[in-house]
Formats: sequence, structure tokens, C-alpha cells
Amino acid sequence: MPIQVTSRPEHAHRAVRLTNREIQVLSLIAQGHSSKEAADVLVVSKRTVDFHLANIYDKLEVSNRVQAFRAATRLGLIPFEPTFGHMRGEA
Repeated sequence: MPIQVTSRPEHAHRAVRLTNREIQVLSLIAQGHSSKEAADVLVVSKRTVDFHLANIYDKLEVSNRVQAFRAATRLGLIPFEPTFGHMRGEA
């Protein structure tokens, strides 16, 4: 009997929800901030930011910041807004 393989889009049939804080963390990281810089902006420890990132990676089933940003953007969890010339407080 042959094995039937079905393909499905990534994250299909699975609702992914990020908390408001996870969205804040991911948005800051997507703007080019380091974990320490994001922690300073959010007035939390770097460890707390890294904890949120680990939860984000787990929820999105990714392993790094770039994949997290791409997955969250694709799923409509965060908006795609190019920040060229506006990173880290630059005007």
C-alpha cells in the first residue's frame, strides 16, 4: 500500500497568537534592535526579552529572528514596515 503524502501550507489549520508584549519585542527586533536595546526600550531585562523571543520562536516554529519576522509578517501578526533610515532612533 503506497504512503500518501499531502502538502499543506506552513501553519495551516493552526491559529498562532502572540501576546501584546511578544509583538512589541518582535517589532523592536525587526527594527534592528538587539535584545539588550529592546530590553532598555521596554524597561525589562535582556533575559526577559530573550524569554519572549524563545516563546515567539516556539509559537511560530522557527529558529531565528529573521524567520520569526518573516513568519509573523506572512501570518499578519505584525505589519511589514521597512525601516530604512529609521533604525535605532535615526531620523
